[in-house]
Amino acid sequence: MIIRLEVDENLTETEVVIRTKEMNEEVFHLQQMLAGANAGKKQFVFYKGETEYYISLEDILFLETTGSGVCAHTTEEVYQTKYKLYELEELLPSYFVRVSKSTILNSRRIFSITRNLTAASEVSFSGTYKKVYVSRNYYKVLMNKLEEERTQR
Repeated sequence: MIIRLEVDENLTETEVVIRTKEMNEEVFHLQQMLAGANAGKKQFVFYKGETEYYISLEDILFLETTGSGVCAHTTEEVYQTKYKLYELEELLPSYFVRVSKSTILNSRRIFSITRNLTAASEVSFSGTYKKVYVSRNYYKVLMNKLEEERTQR
């Protein structure tokens, strides 16, 4: 891998470009790390009625698709967002993980996981009654993410 840094005083914003022959695991992890490093600077607008809220991503437990759009859950509140779930999956930092067709969760906020071999496993969050379910298809992805986070700390 070649790493090159160019300083351009005419730029108004930092730009990172990854050039690759093919998308592989190394490039994917590099992209995820860069997205995670930039996560603290991202601002998302959430809505409740006609009011806009600016909530830290760290406070979001999970996002889920409902009949009226995508909702963001904190320990006590539920907010609407104008993004689609697949758009959020691309925009959110790497510690947000898709766990079913309709749910993305914040892996840093998990308190416990009750595994069910024949159906969806249940994820609980600390300080709230809210729970989400991890489908069997996404269970291994979540476990890999949690293991990756444990080894990085």
